[in-house]
Amino acid sequence: MRLIPVALGALIAASFVSAPAVANTDQLVANICDYVKSDDKNRLRKKLKESRVKLRNIYTGVSCDGSSLLRTAYNSNANDVGEYIAKRLGADDLQVPEADGQTILDWANANGHGSSAITAAIKDRIGG
Repeated sequence: MRLIPVALGALIAASFVSAPAVANTDQLVANICDYVKSDDKNRLRKKLKESRVKLRNIYTGVSCDGSSLLRTAYNSNANDVGEYIAKRLGADDLQVPEADGQTILDWANANGHGSSAITAAIKDRIGG
């Protein structure tokens, strides 16, 4: 009989703990997207460091208005941030097809970003 109140108490405590964590994650993603769109590399680096998050570990899980961070950088002409992101990701991460089946390099070339500084950084990173 004592297990029911203890289990219920643990369930209630867990629900209070997880709500702020989700809010913090949503705010972190919003900040990251804002910094990418505004080409603010210094604030992006600071936010990642404060949050103790590595870009390589979160890249695939973060999207800004349905686009990856690199596509967002391309679309916002955020060359400094785009180069920074490309240099922080592994070559394998840069060659994984995104939701539409294209790699970031294929997408960039198909959308007129072939001569971008971001594309050059990606090519340097993957050795192409």
